Amino acid sequence: MTSPDRLVRVATARGVTTLTLDSPHNRNALSTALMTELLAGIAAAVADDAVRVVVLDHTGPVFCSGADLKETAAAYASGSVPAGMLGDVLVAVRECPKPVLAKVAGPARAGGLGLIAAADLAVCAQEATFAFTEVRIGVIPAVISATVLPRLHPRAAAELYLTGDTFEGGRAAEVGLVTAAVPAAELDAAVAGYCASLVRGAPGALAGTKELLRRPPATDLRAEIADLSARSTGYFLSAEGREGVAAFRERRDAAWVPTD
Repeated sequence: MTSPDRLVRVATARGVTTLTLDSPHNRNALSTALMTELLAGIAAAVADDAVRVVVLDHTGPVFCSGADLKETAAAYASGSVPAGMLGDVLVAVRECPKPVLAKVAGPARAGGLGLIAAADLAVCAQEATFAFTEVRIGVIPAVISATVLPRLHPRAAAELYLTGDTFEGGRAAEVGLVTAAVPAAELDAAVAGYCASLVRGAPGALAGTKELLRRPPATDLRAEIADLSARSTGYFLSAEGREGVAAFRERRDAAWVPTD
């Protein structure tokens, strides 16, 4: 059971682990304590074979307000600020071998947008708002650019980074920051629908597909095709591949699909 004083709550059901940011008093700011717990939660989900999907959720009206500025101000004397740890969190989310889905019911700012972009899928309420506010406090959206810029259309990135203006869920979907924006009343159902689809994928195949999605553009097409052909053959010949083909032919669920 999750301790009542934790900042990230953990719950698992039907192959889905939900990591809920639970620090509403500071709008789920990315404090050192919260990021430490989030990293631990991701690591535990990766190590648990029963976990197939990770959902990033939040309590309170705000998904994540970005860096914990109160903690940052207090840390100036040491020359090290909490934002330096954000890179570890983004890497953990982006490189998690299991699909990660961000559920965004409320506002997200700055570093919170990096977290959303690091997830494989992100669904937000149309009413949710977003902003890259860094330039307005004299800093730059540096670390989060590793996950955000590959998602955003270049012109939109320039506009939103430089102005710091607020935009809503529909625009977030339009520019590629989120997968979909839905009415708030439909958010739970949309997330549940994605999770139901994701748990039907074979664990090894999902991890391998995530690797494909992270591959840089090919510079040698023939070499790329040869490598991908070898990968494809390997998956077809794997235990998962054989089970998946058999399940399809027999019109049944594959062995990896959760039953409870």
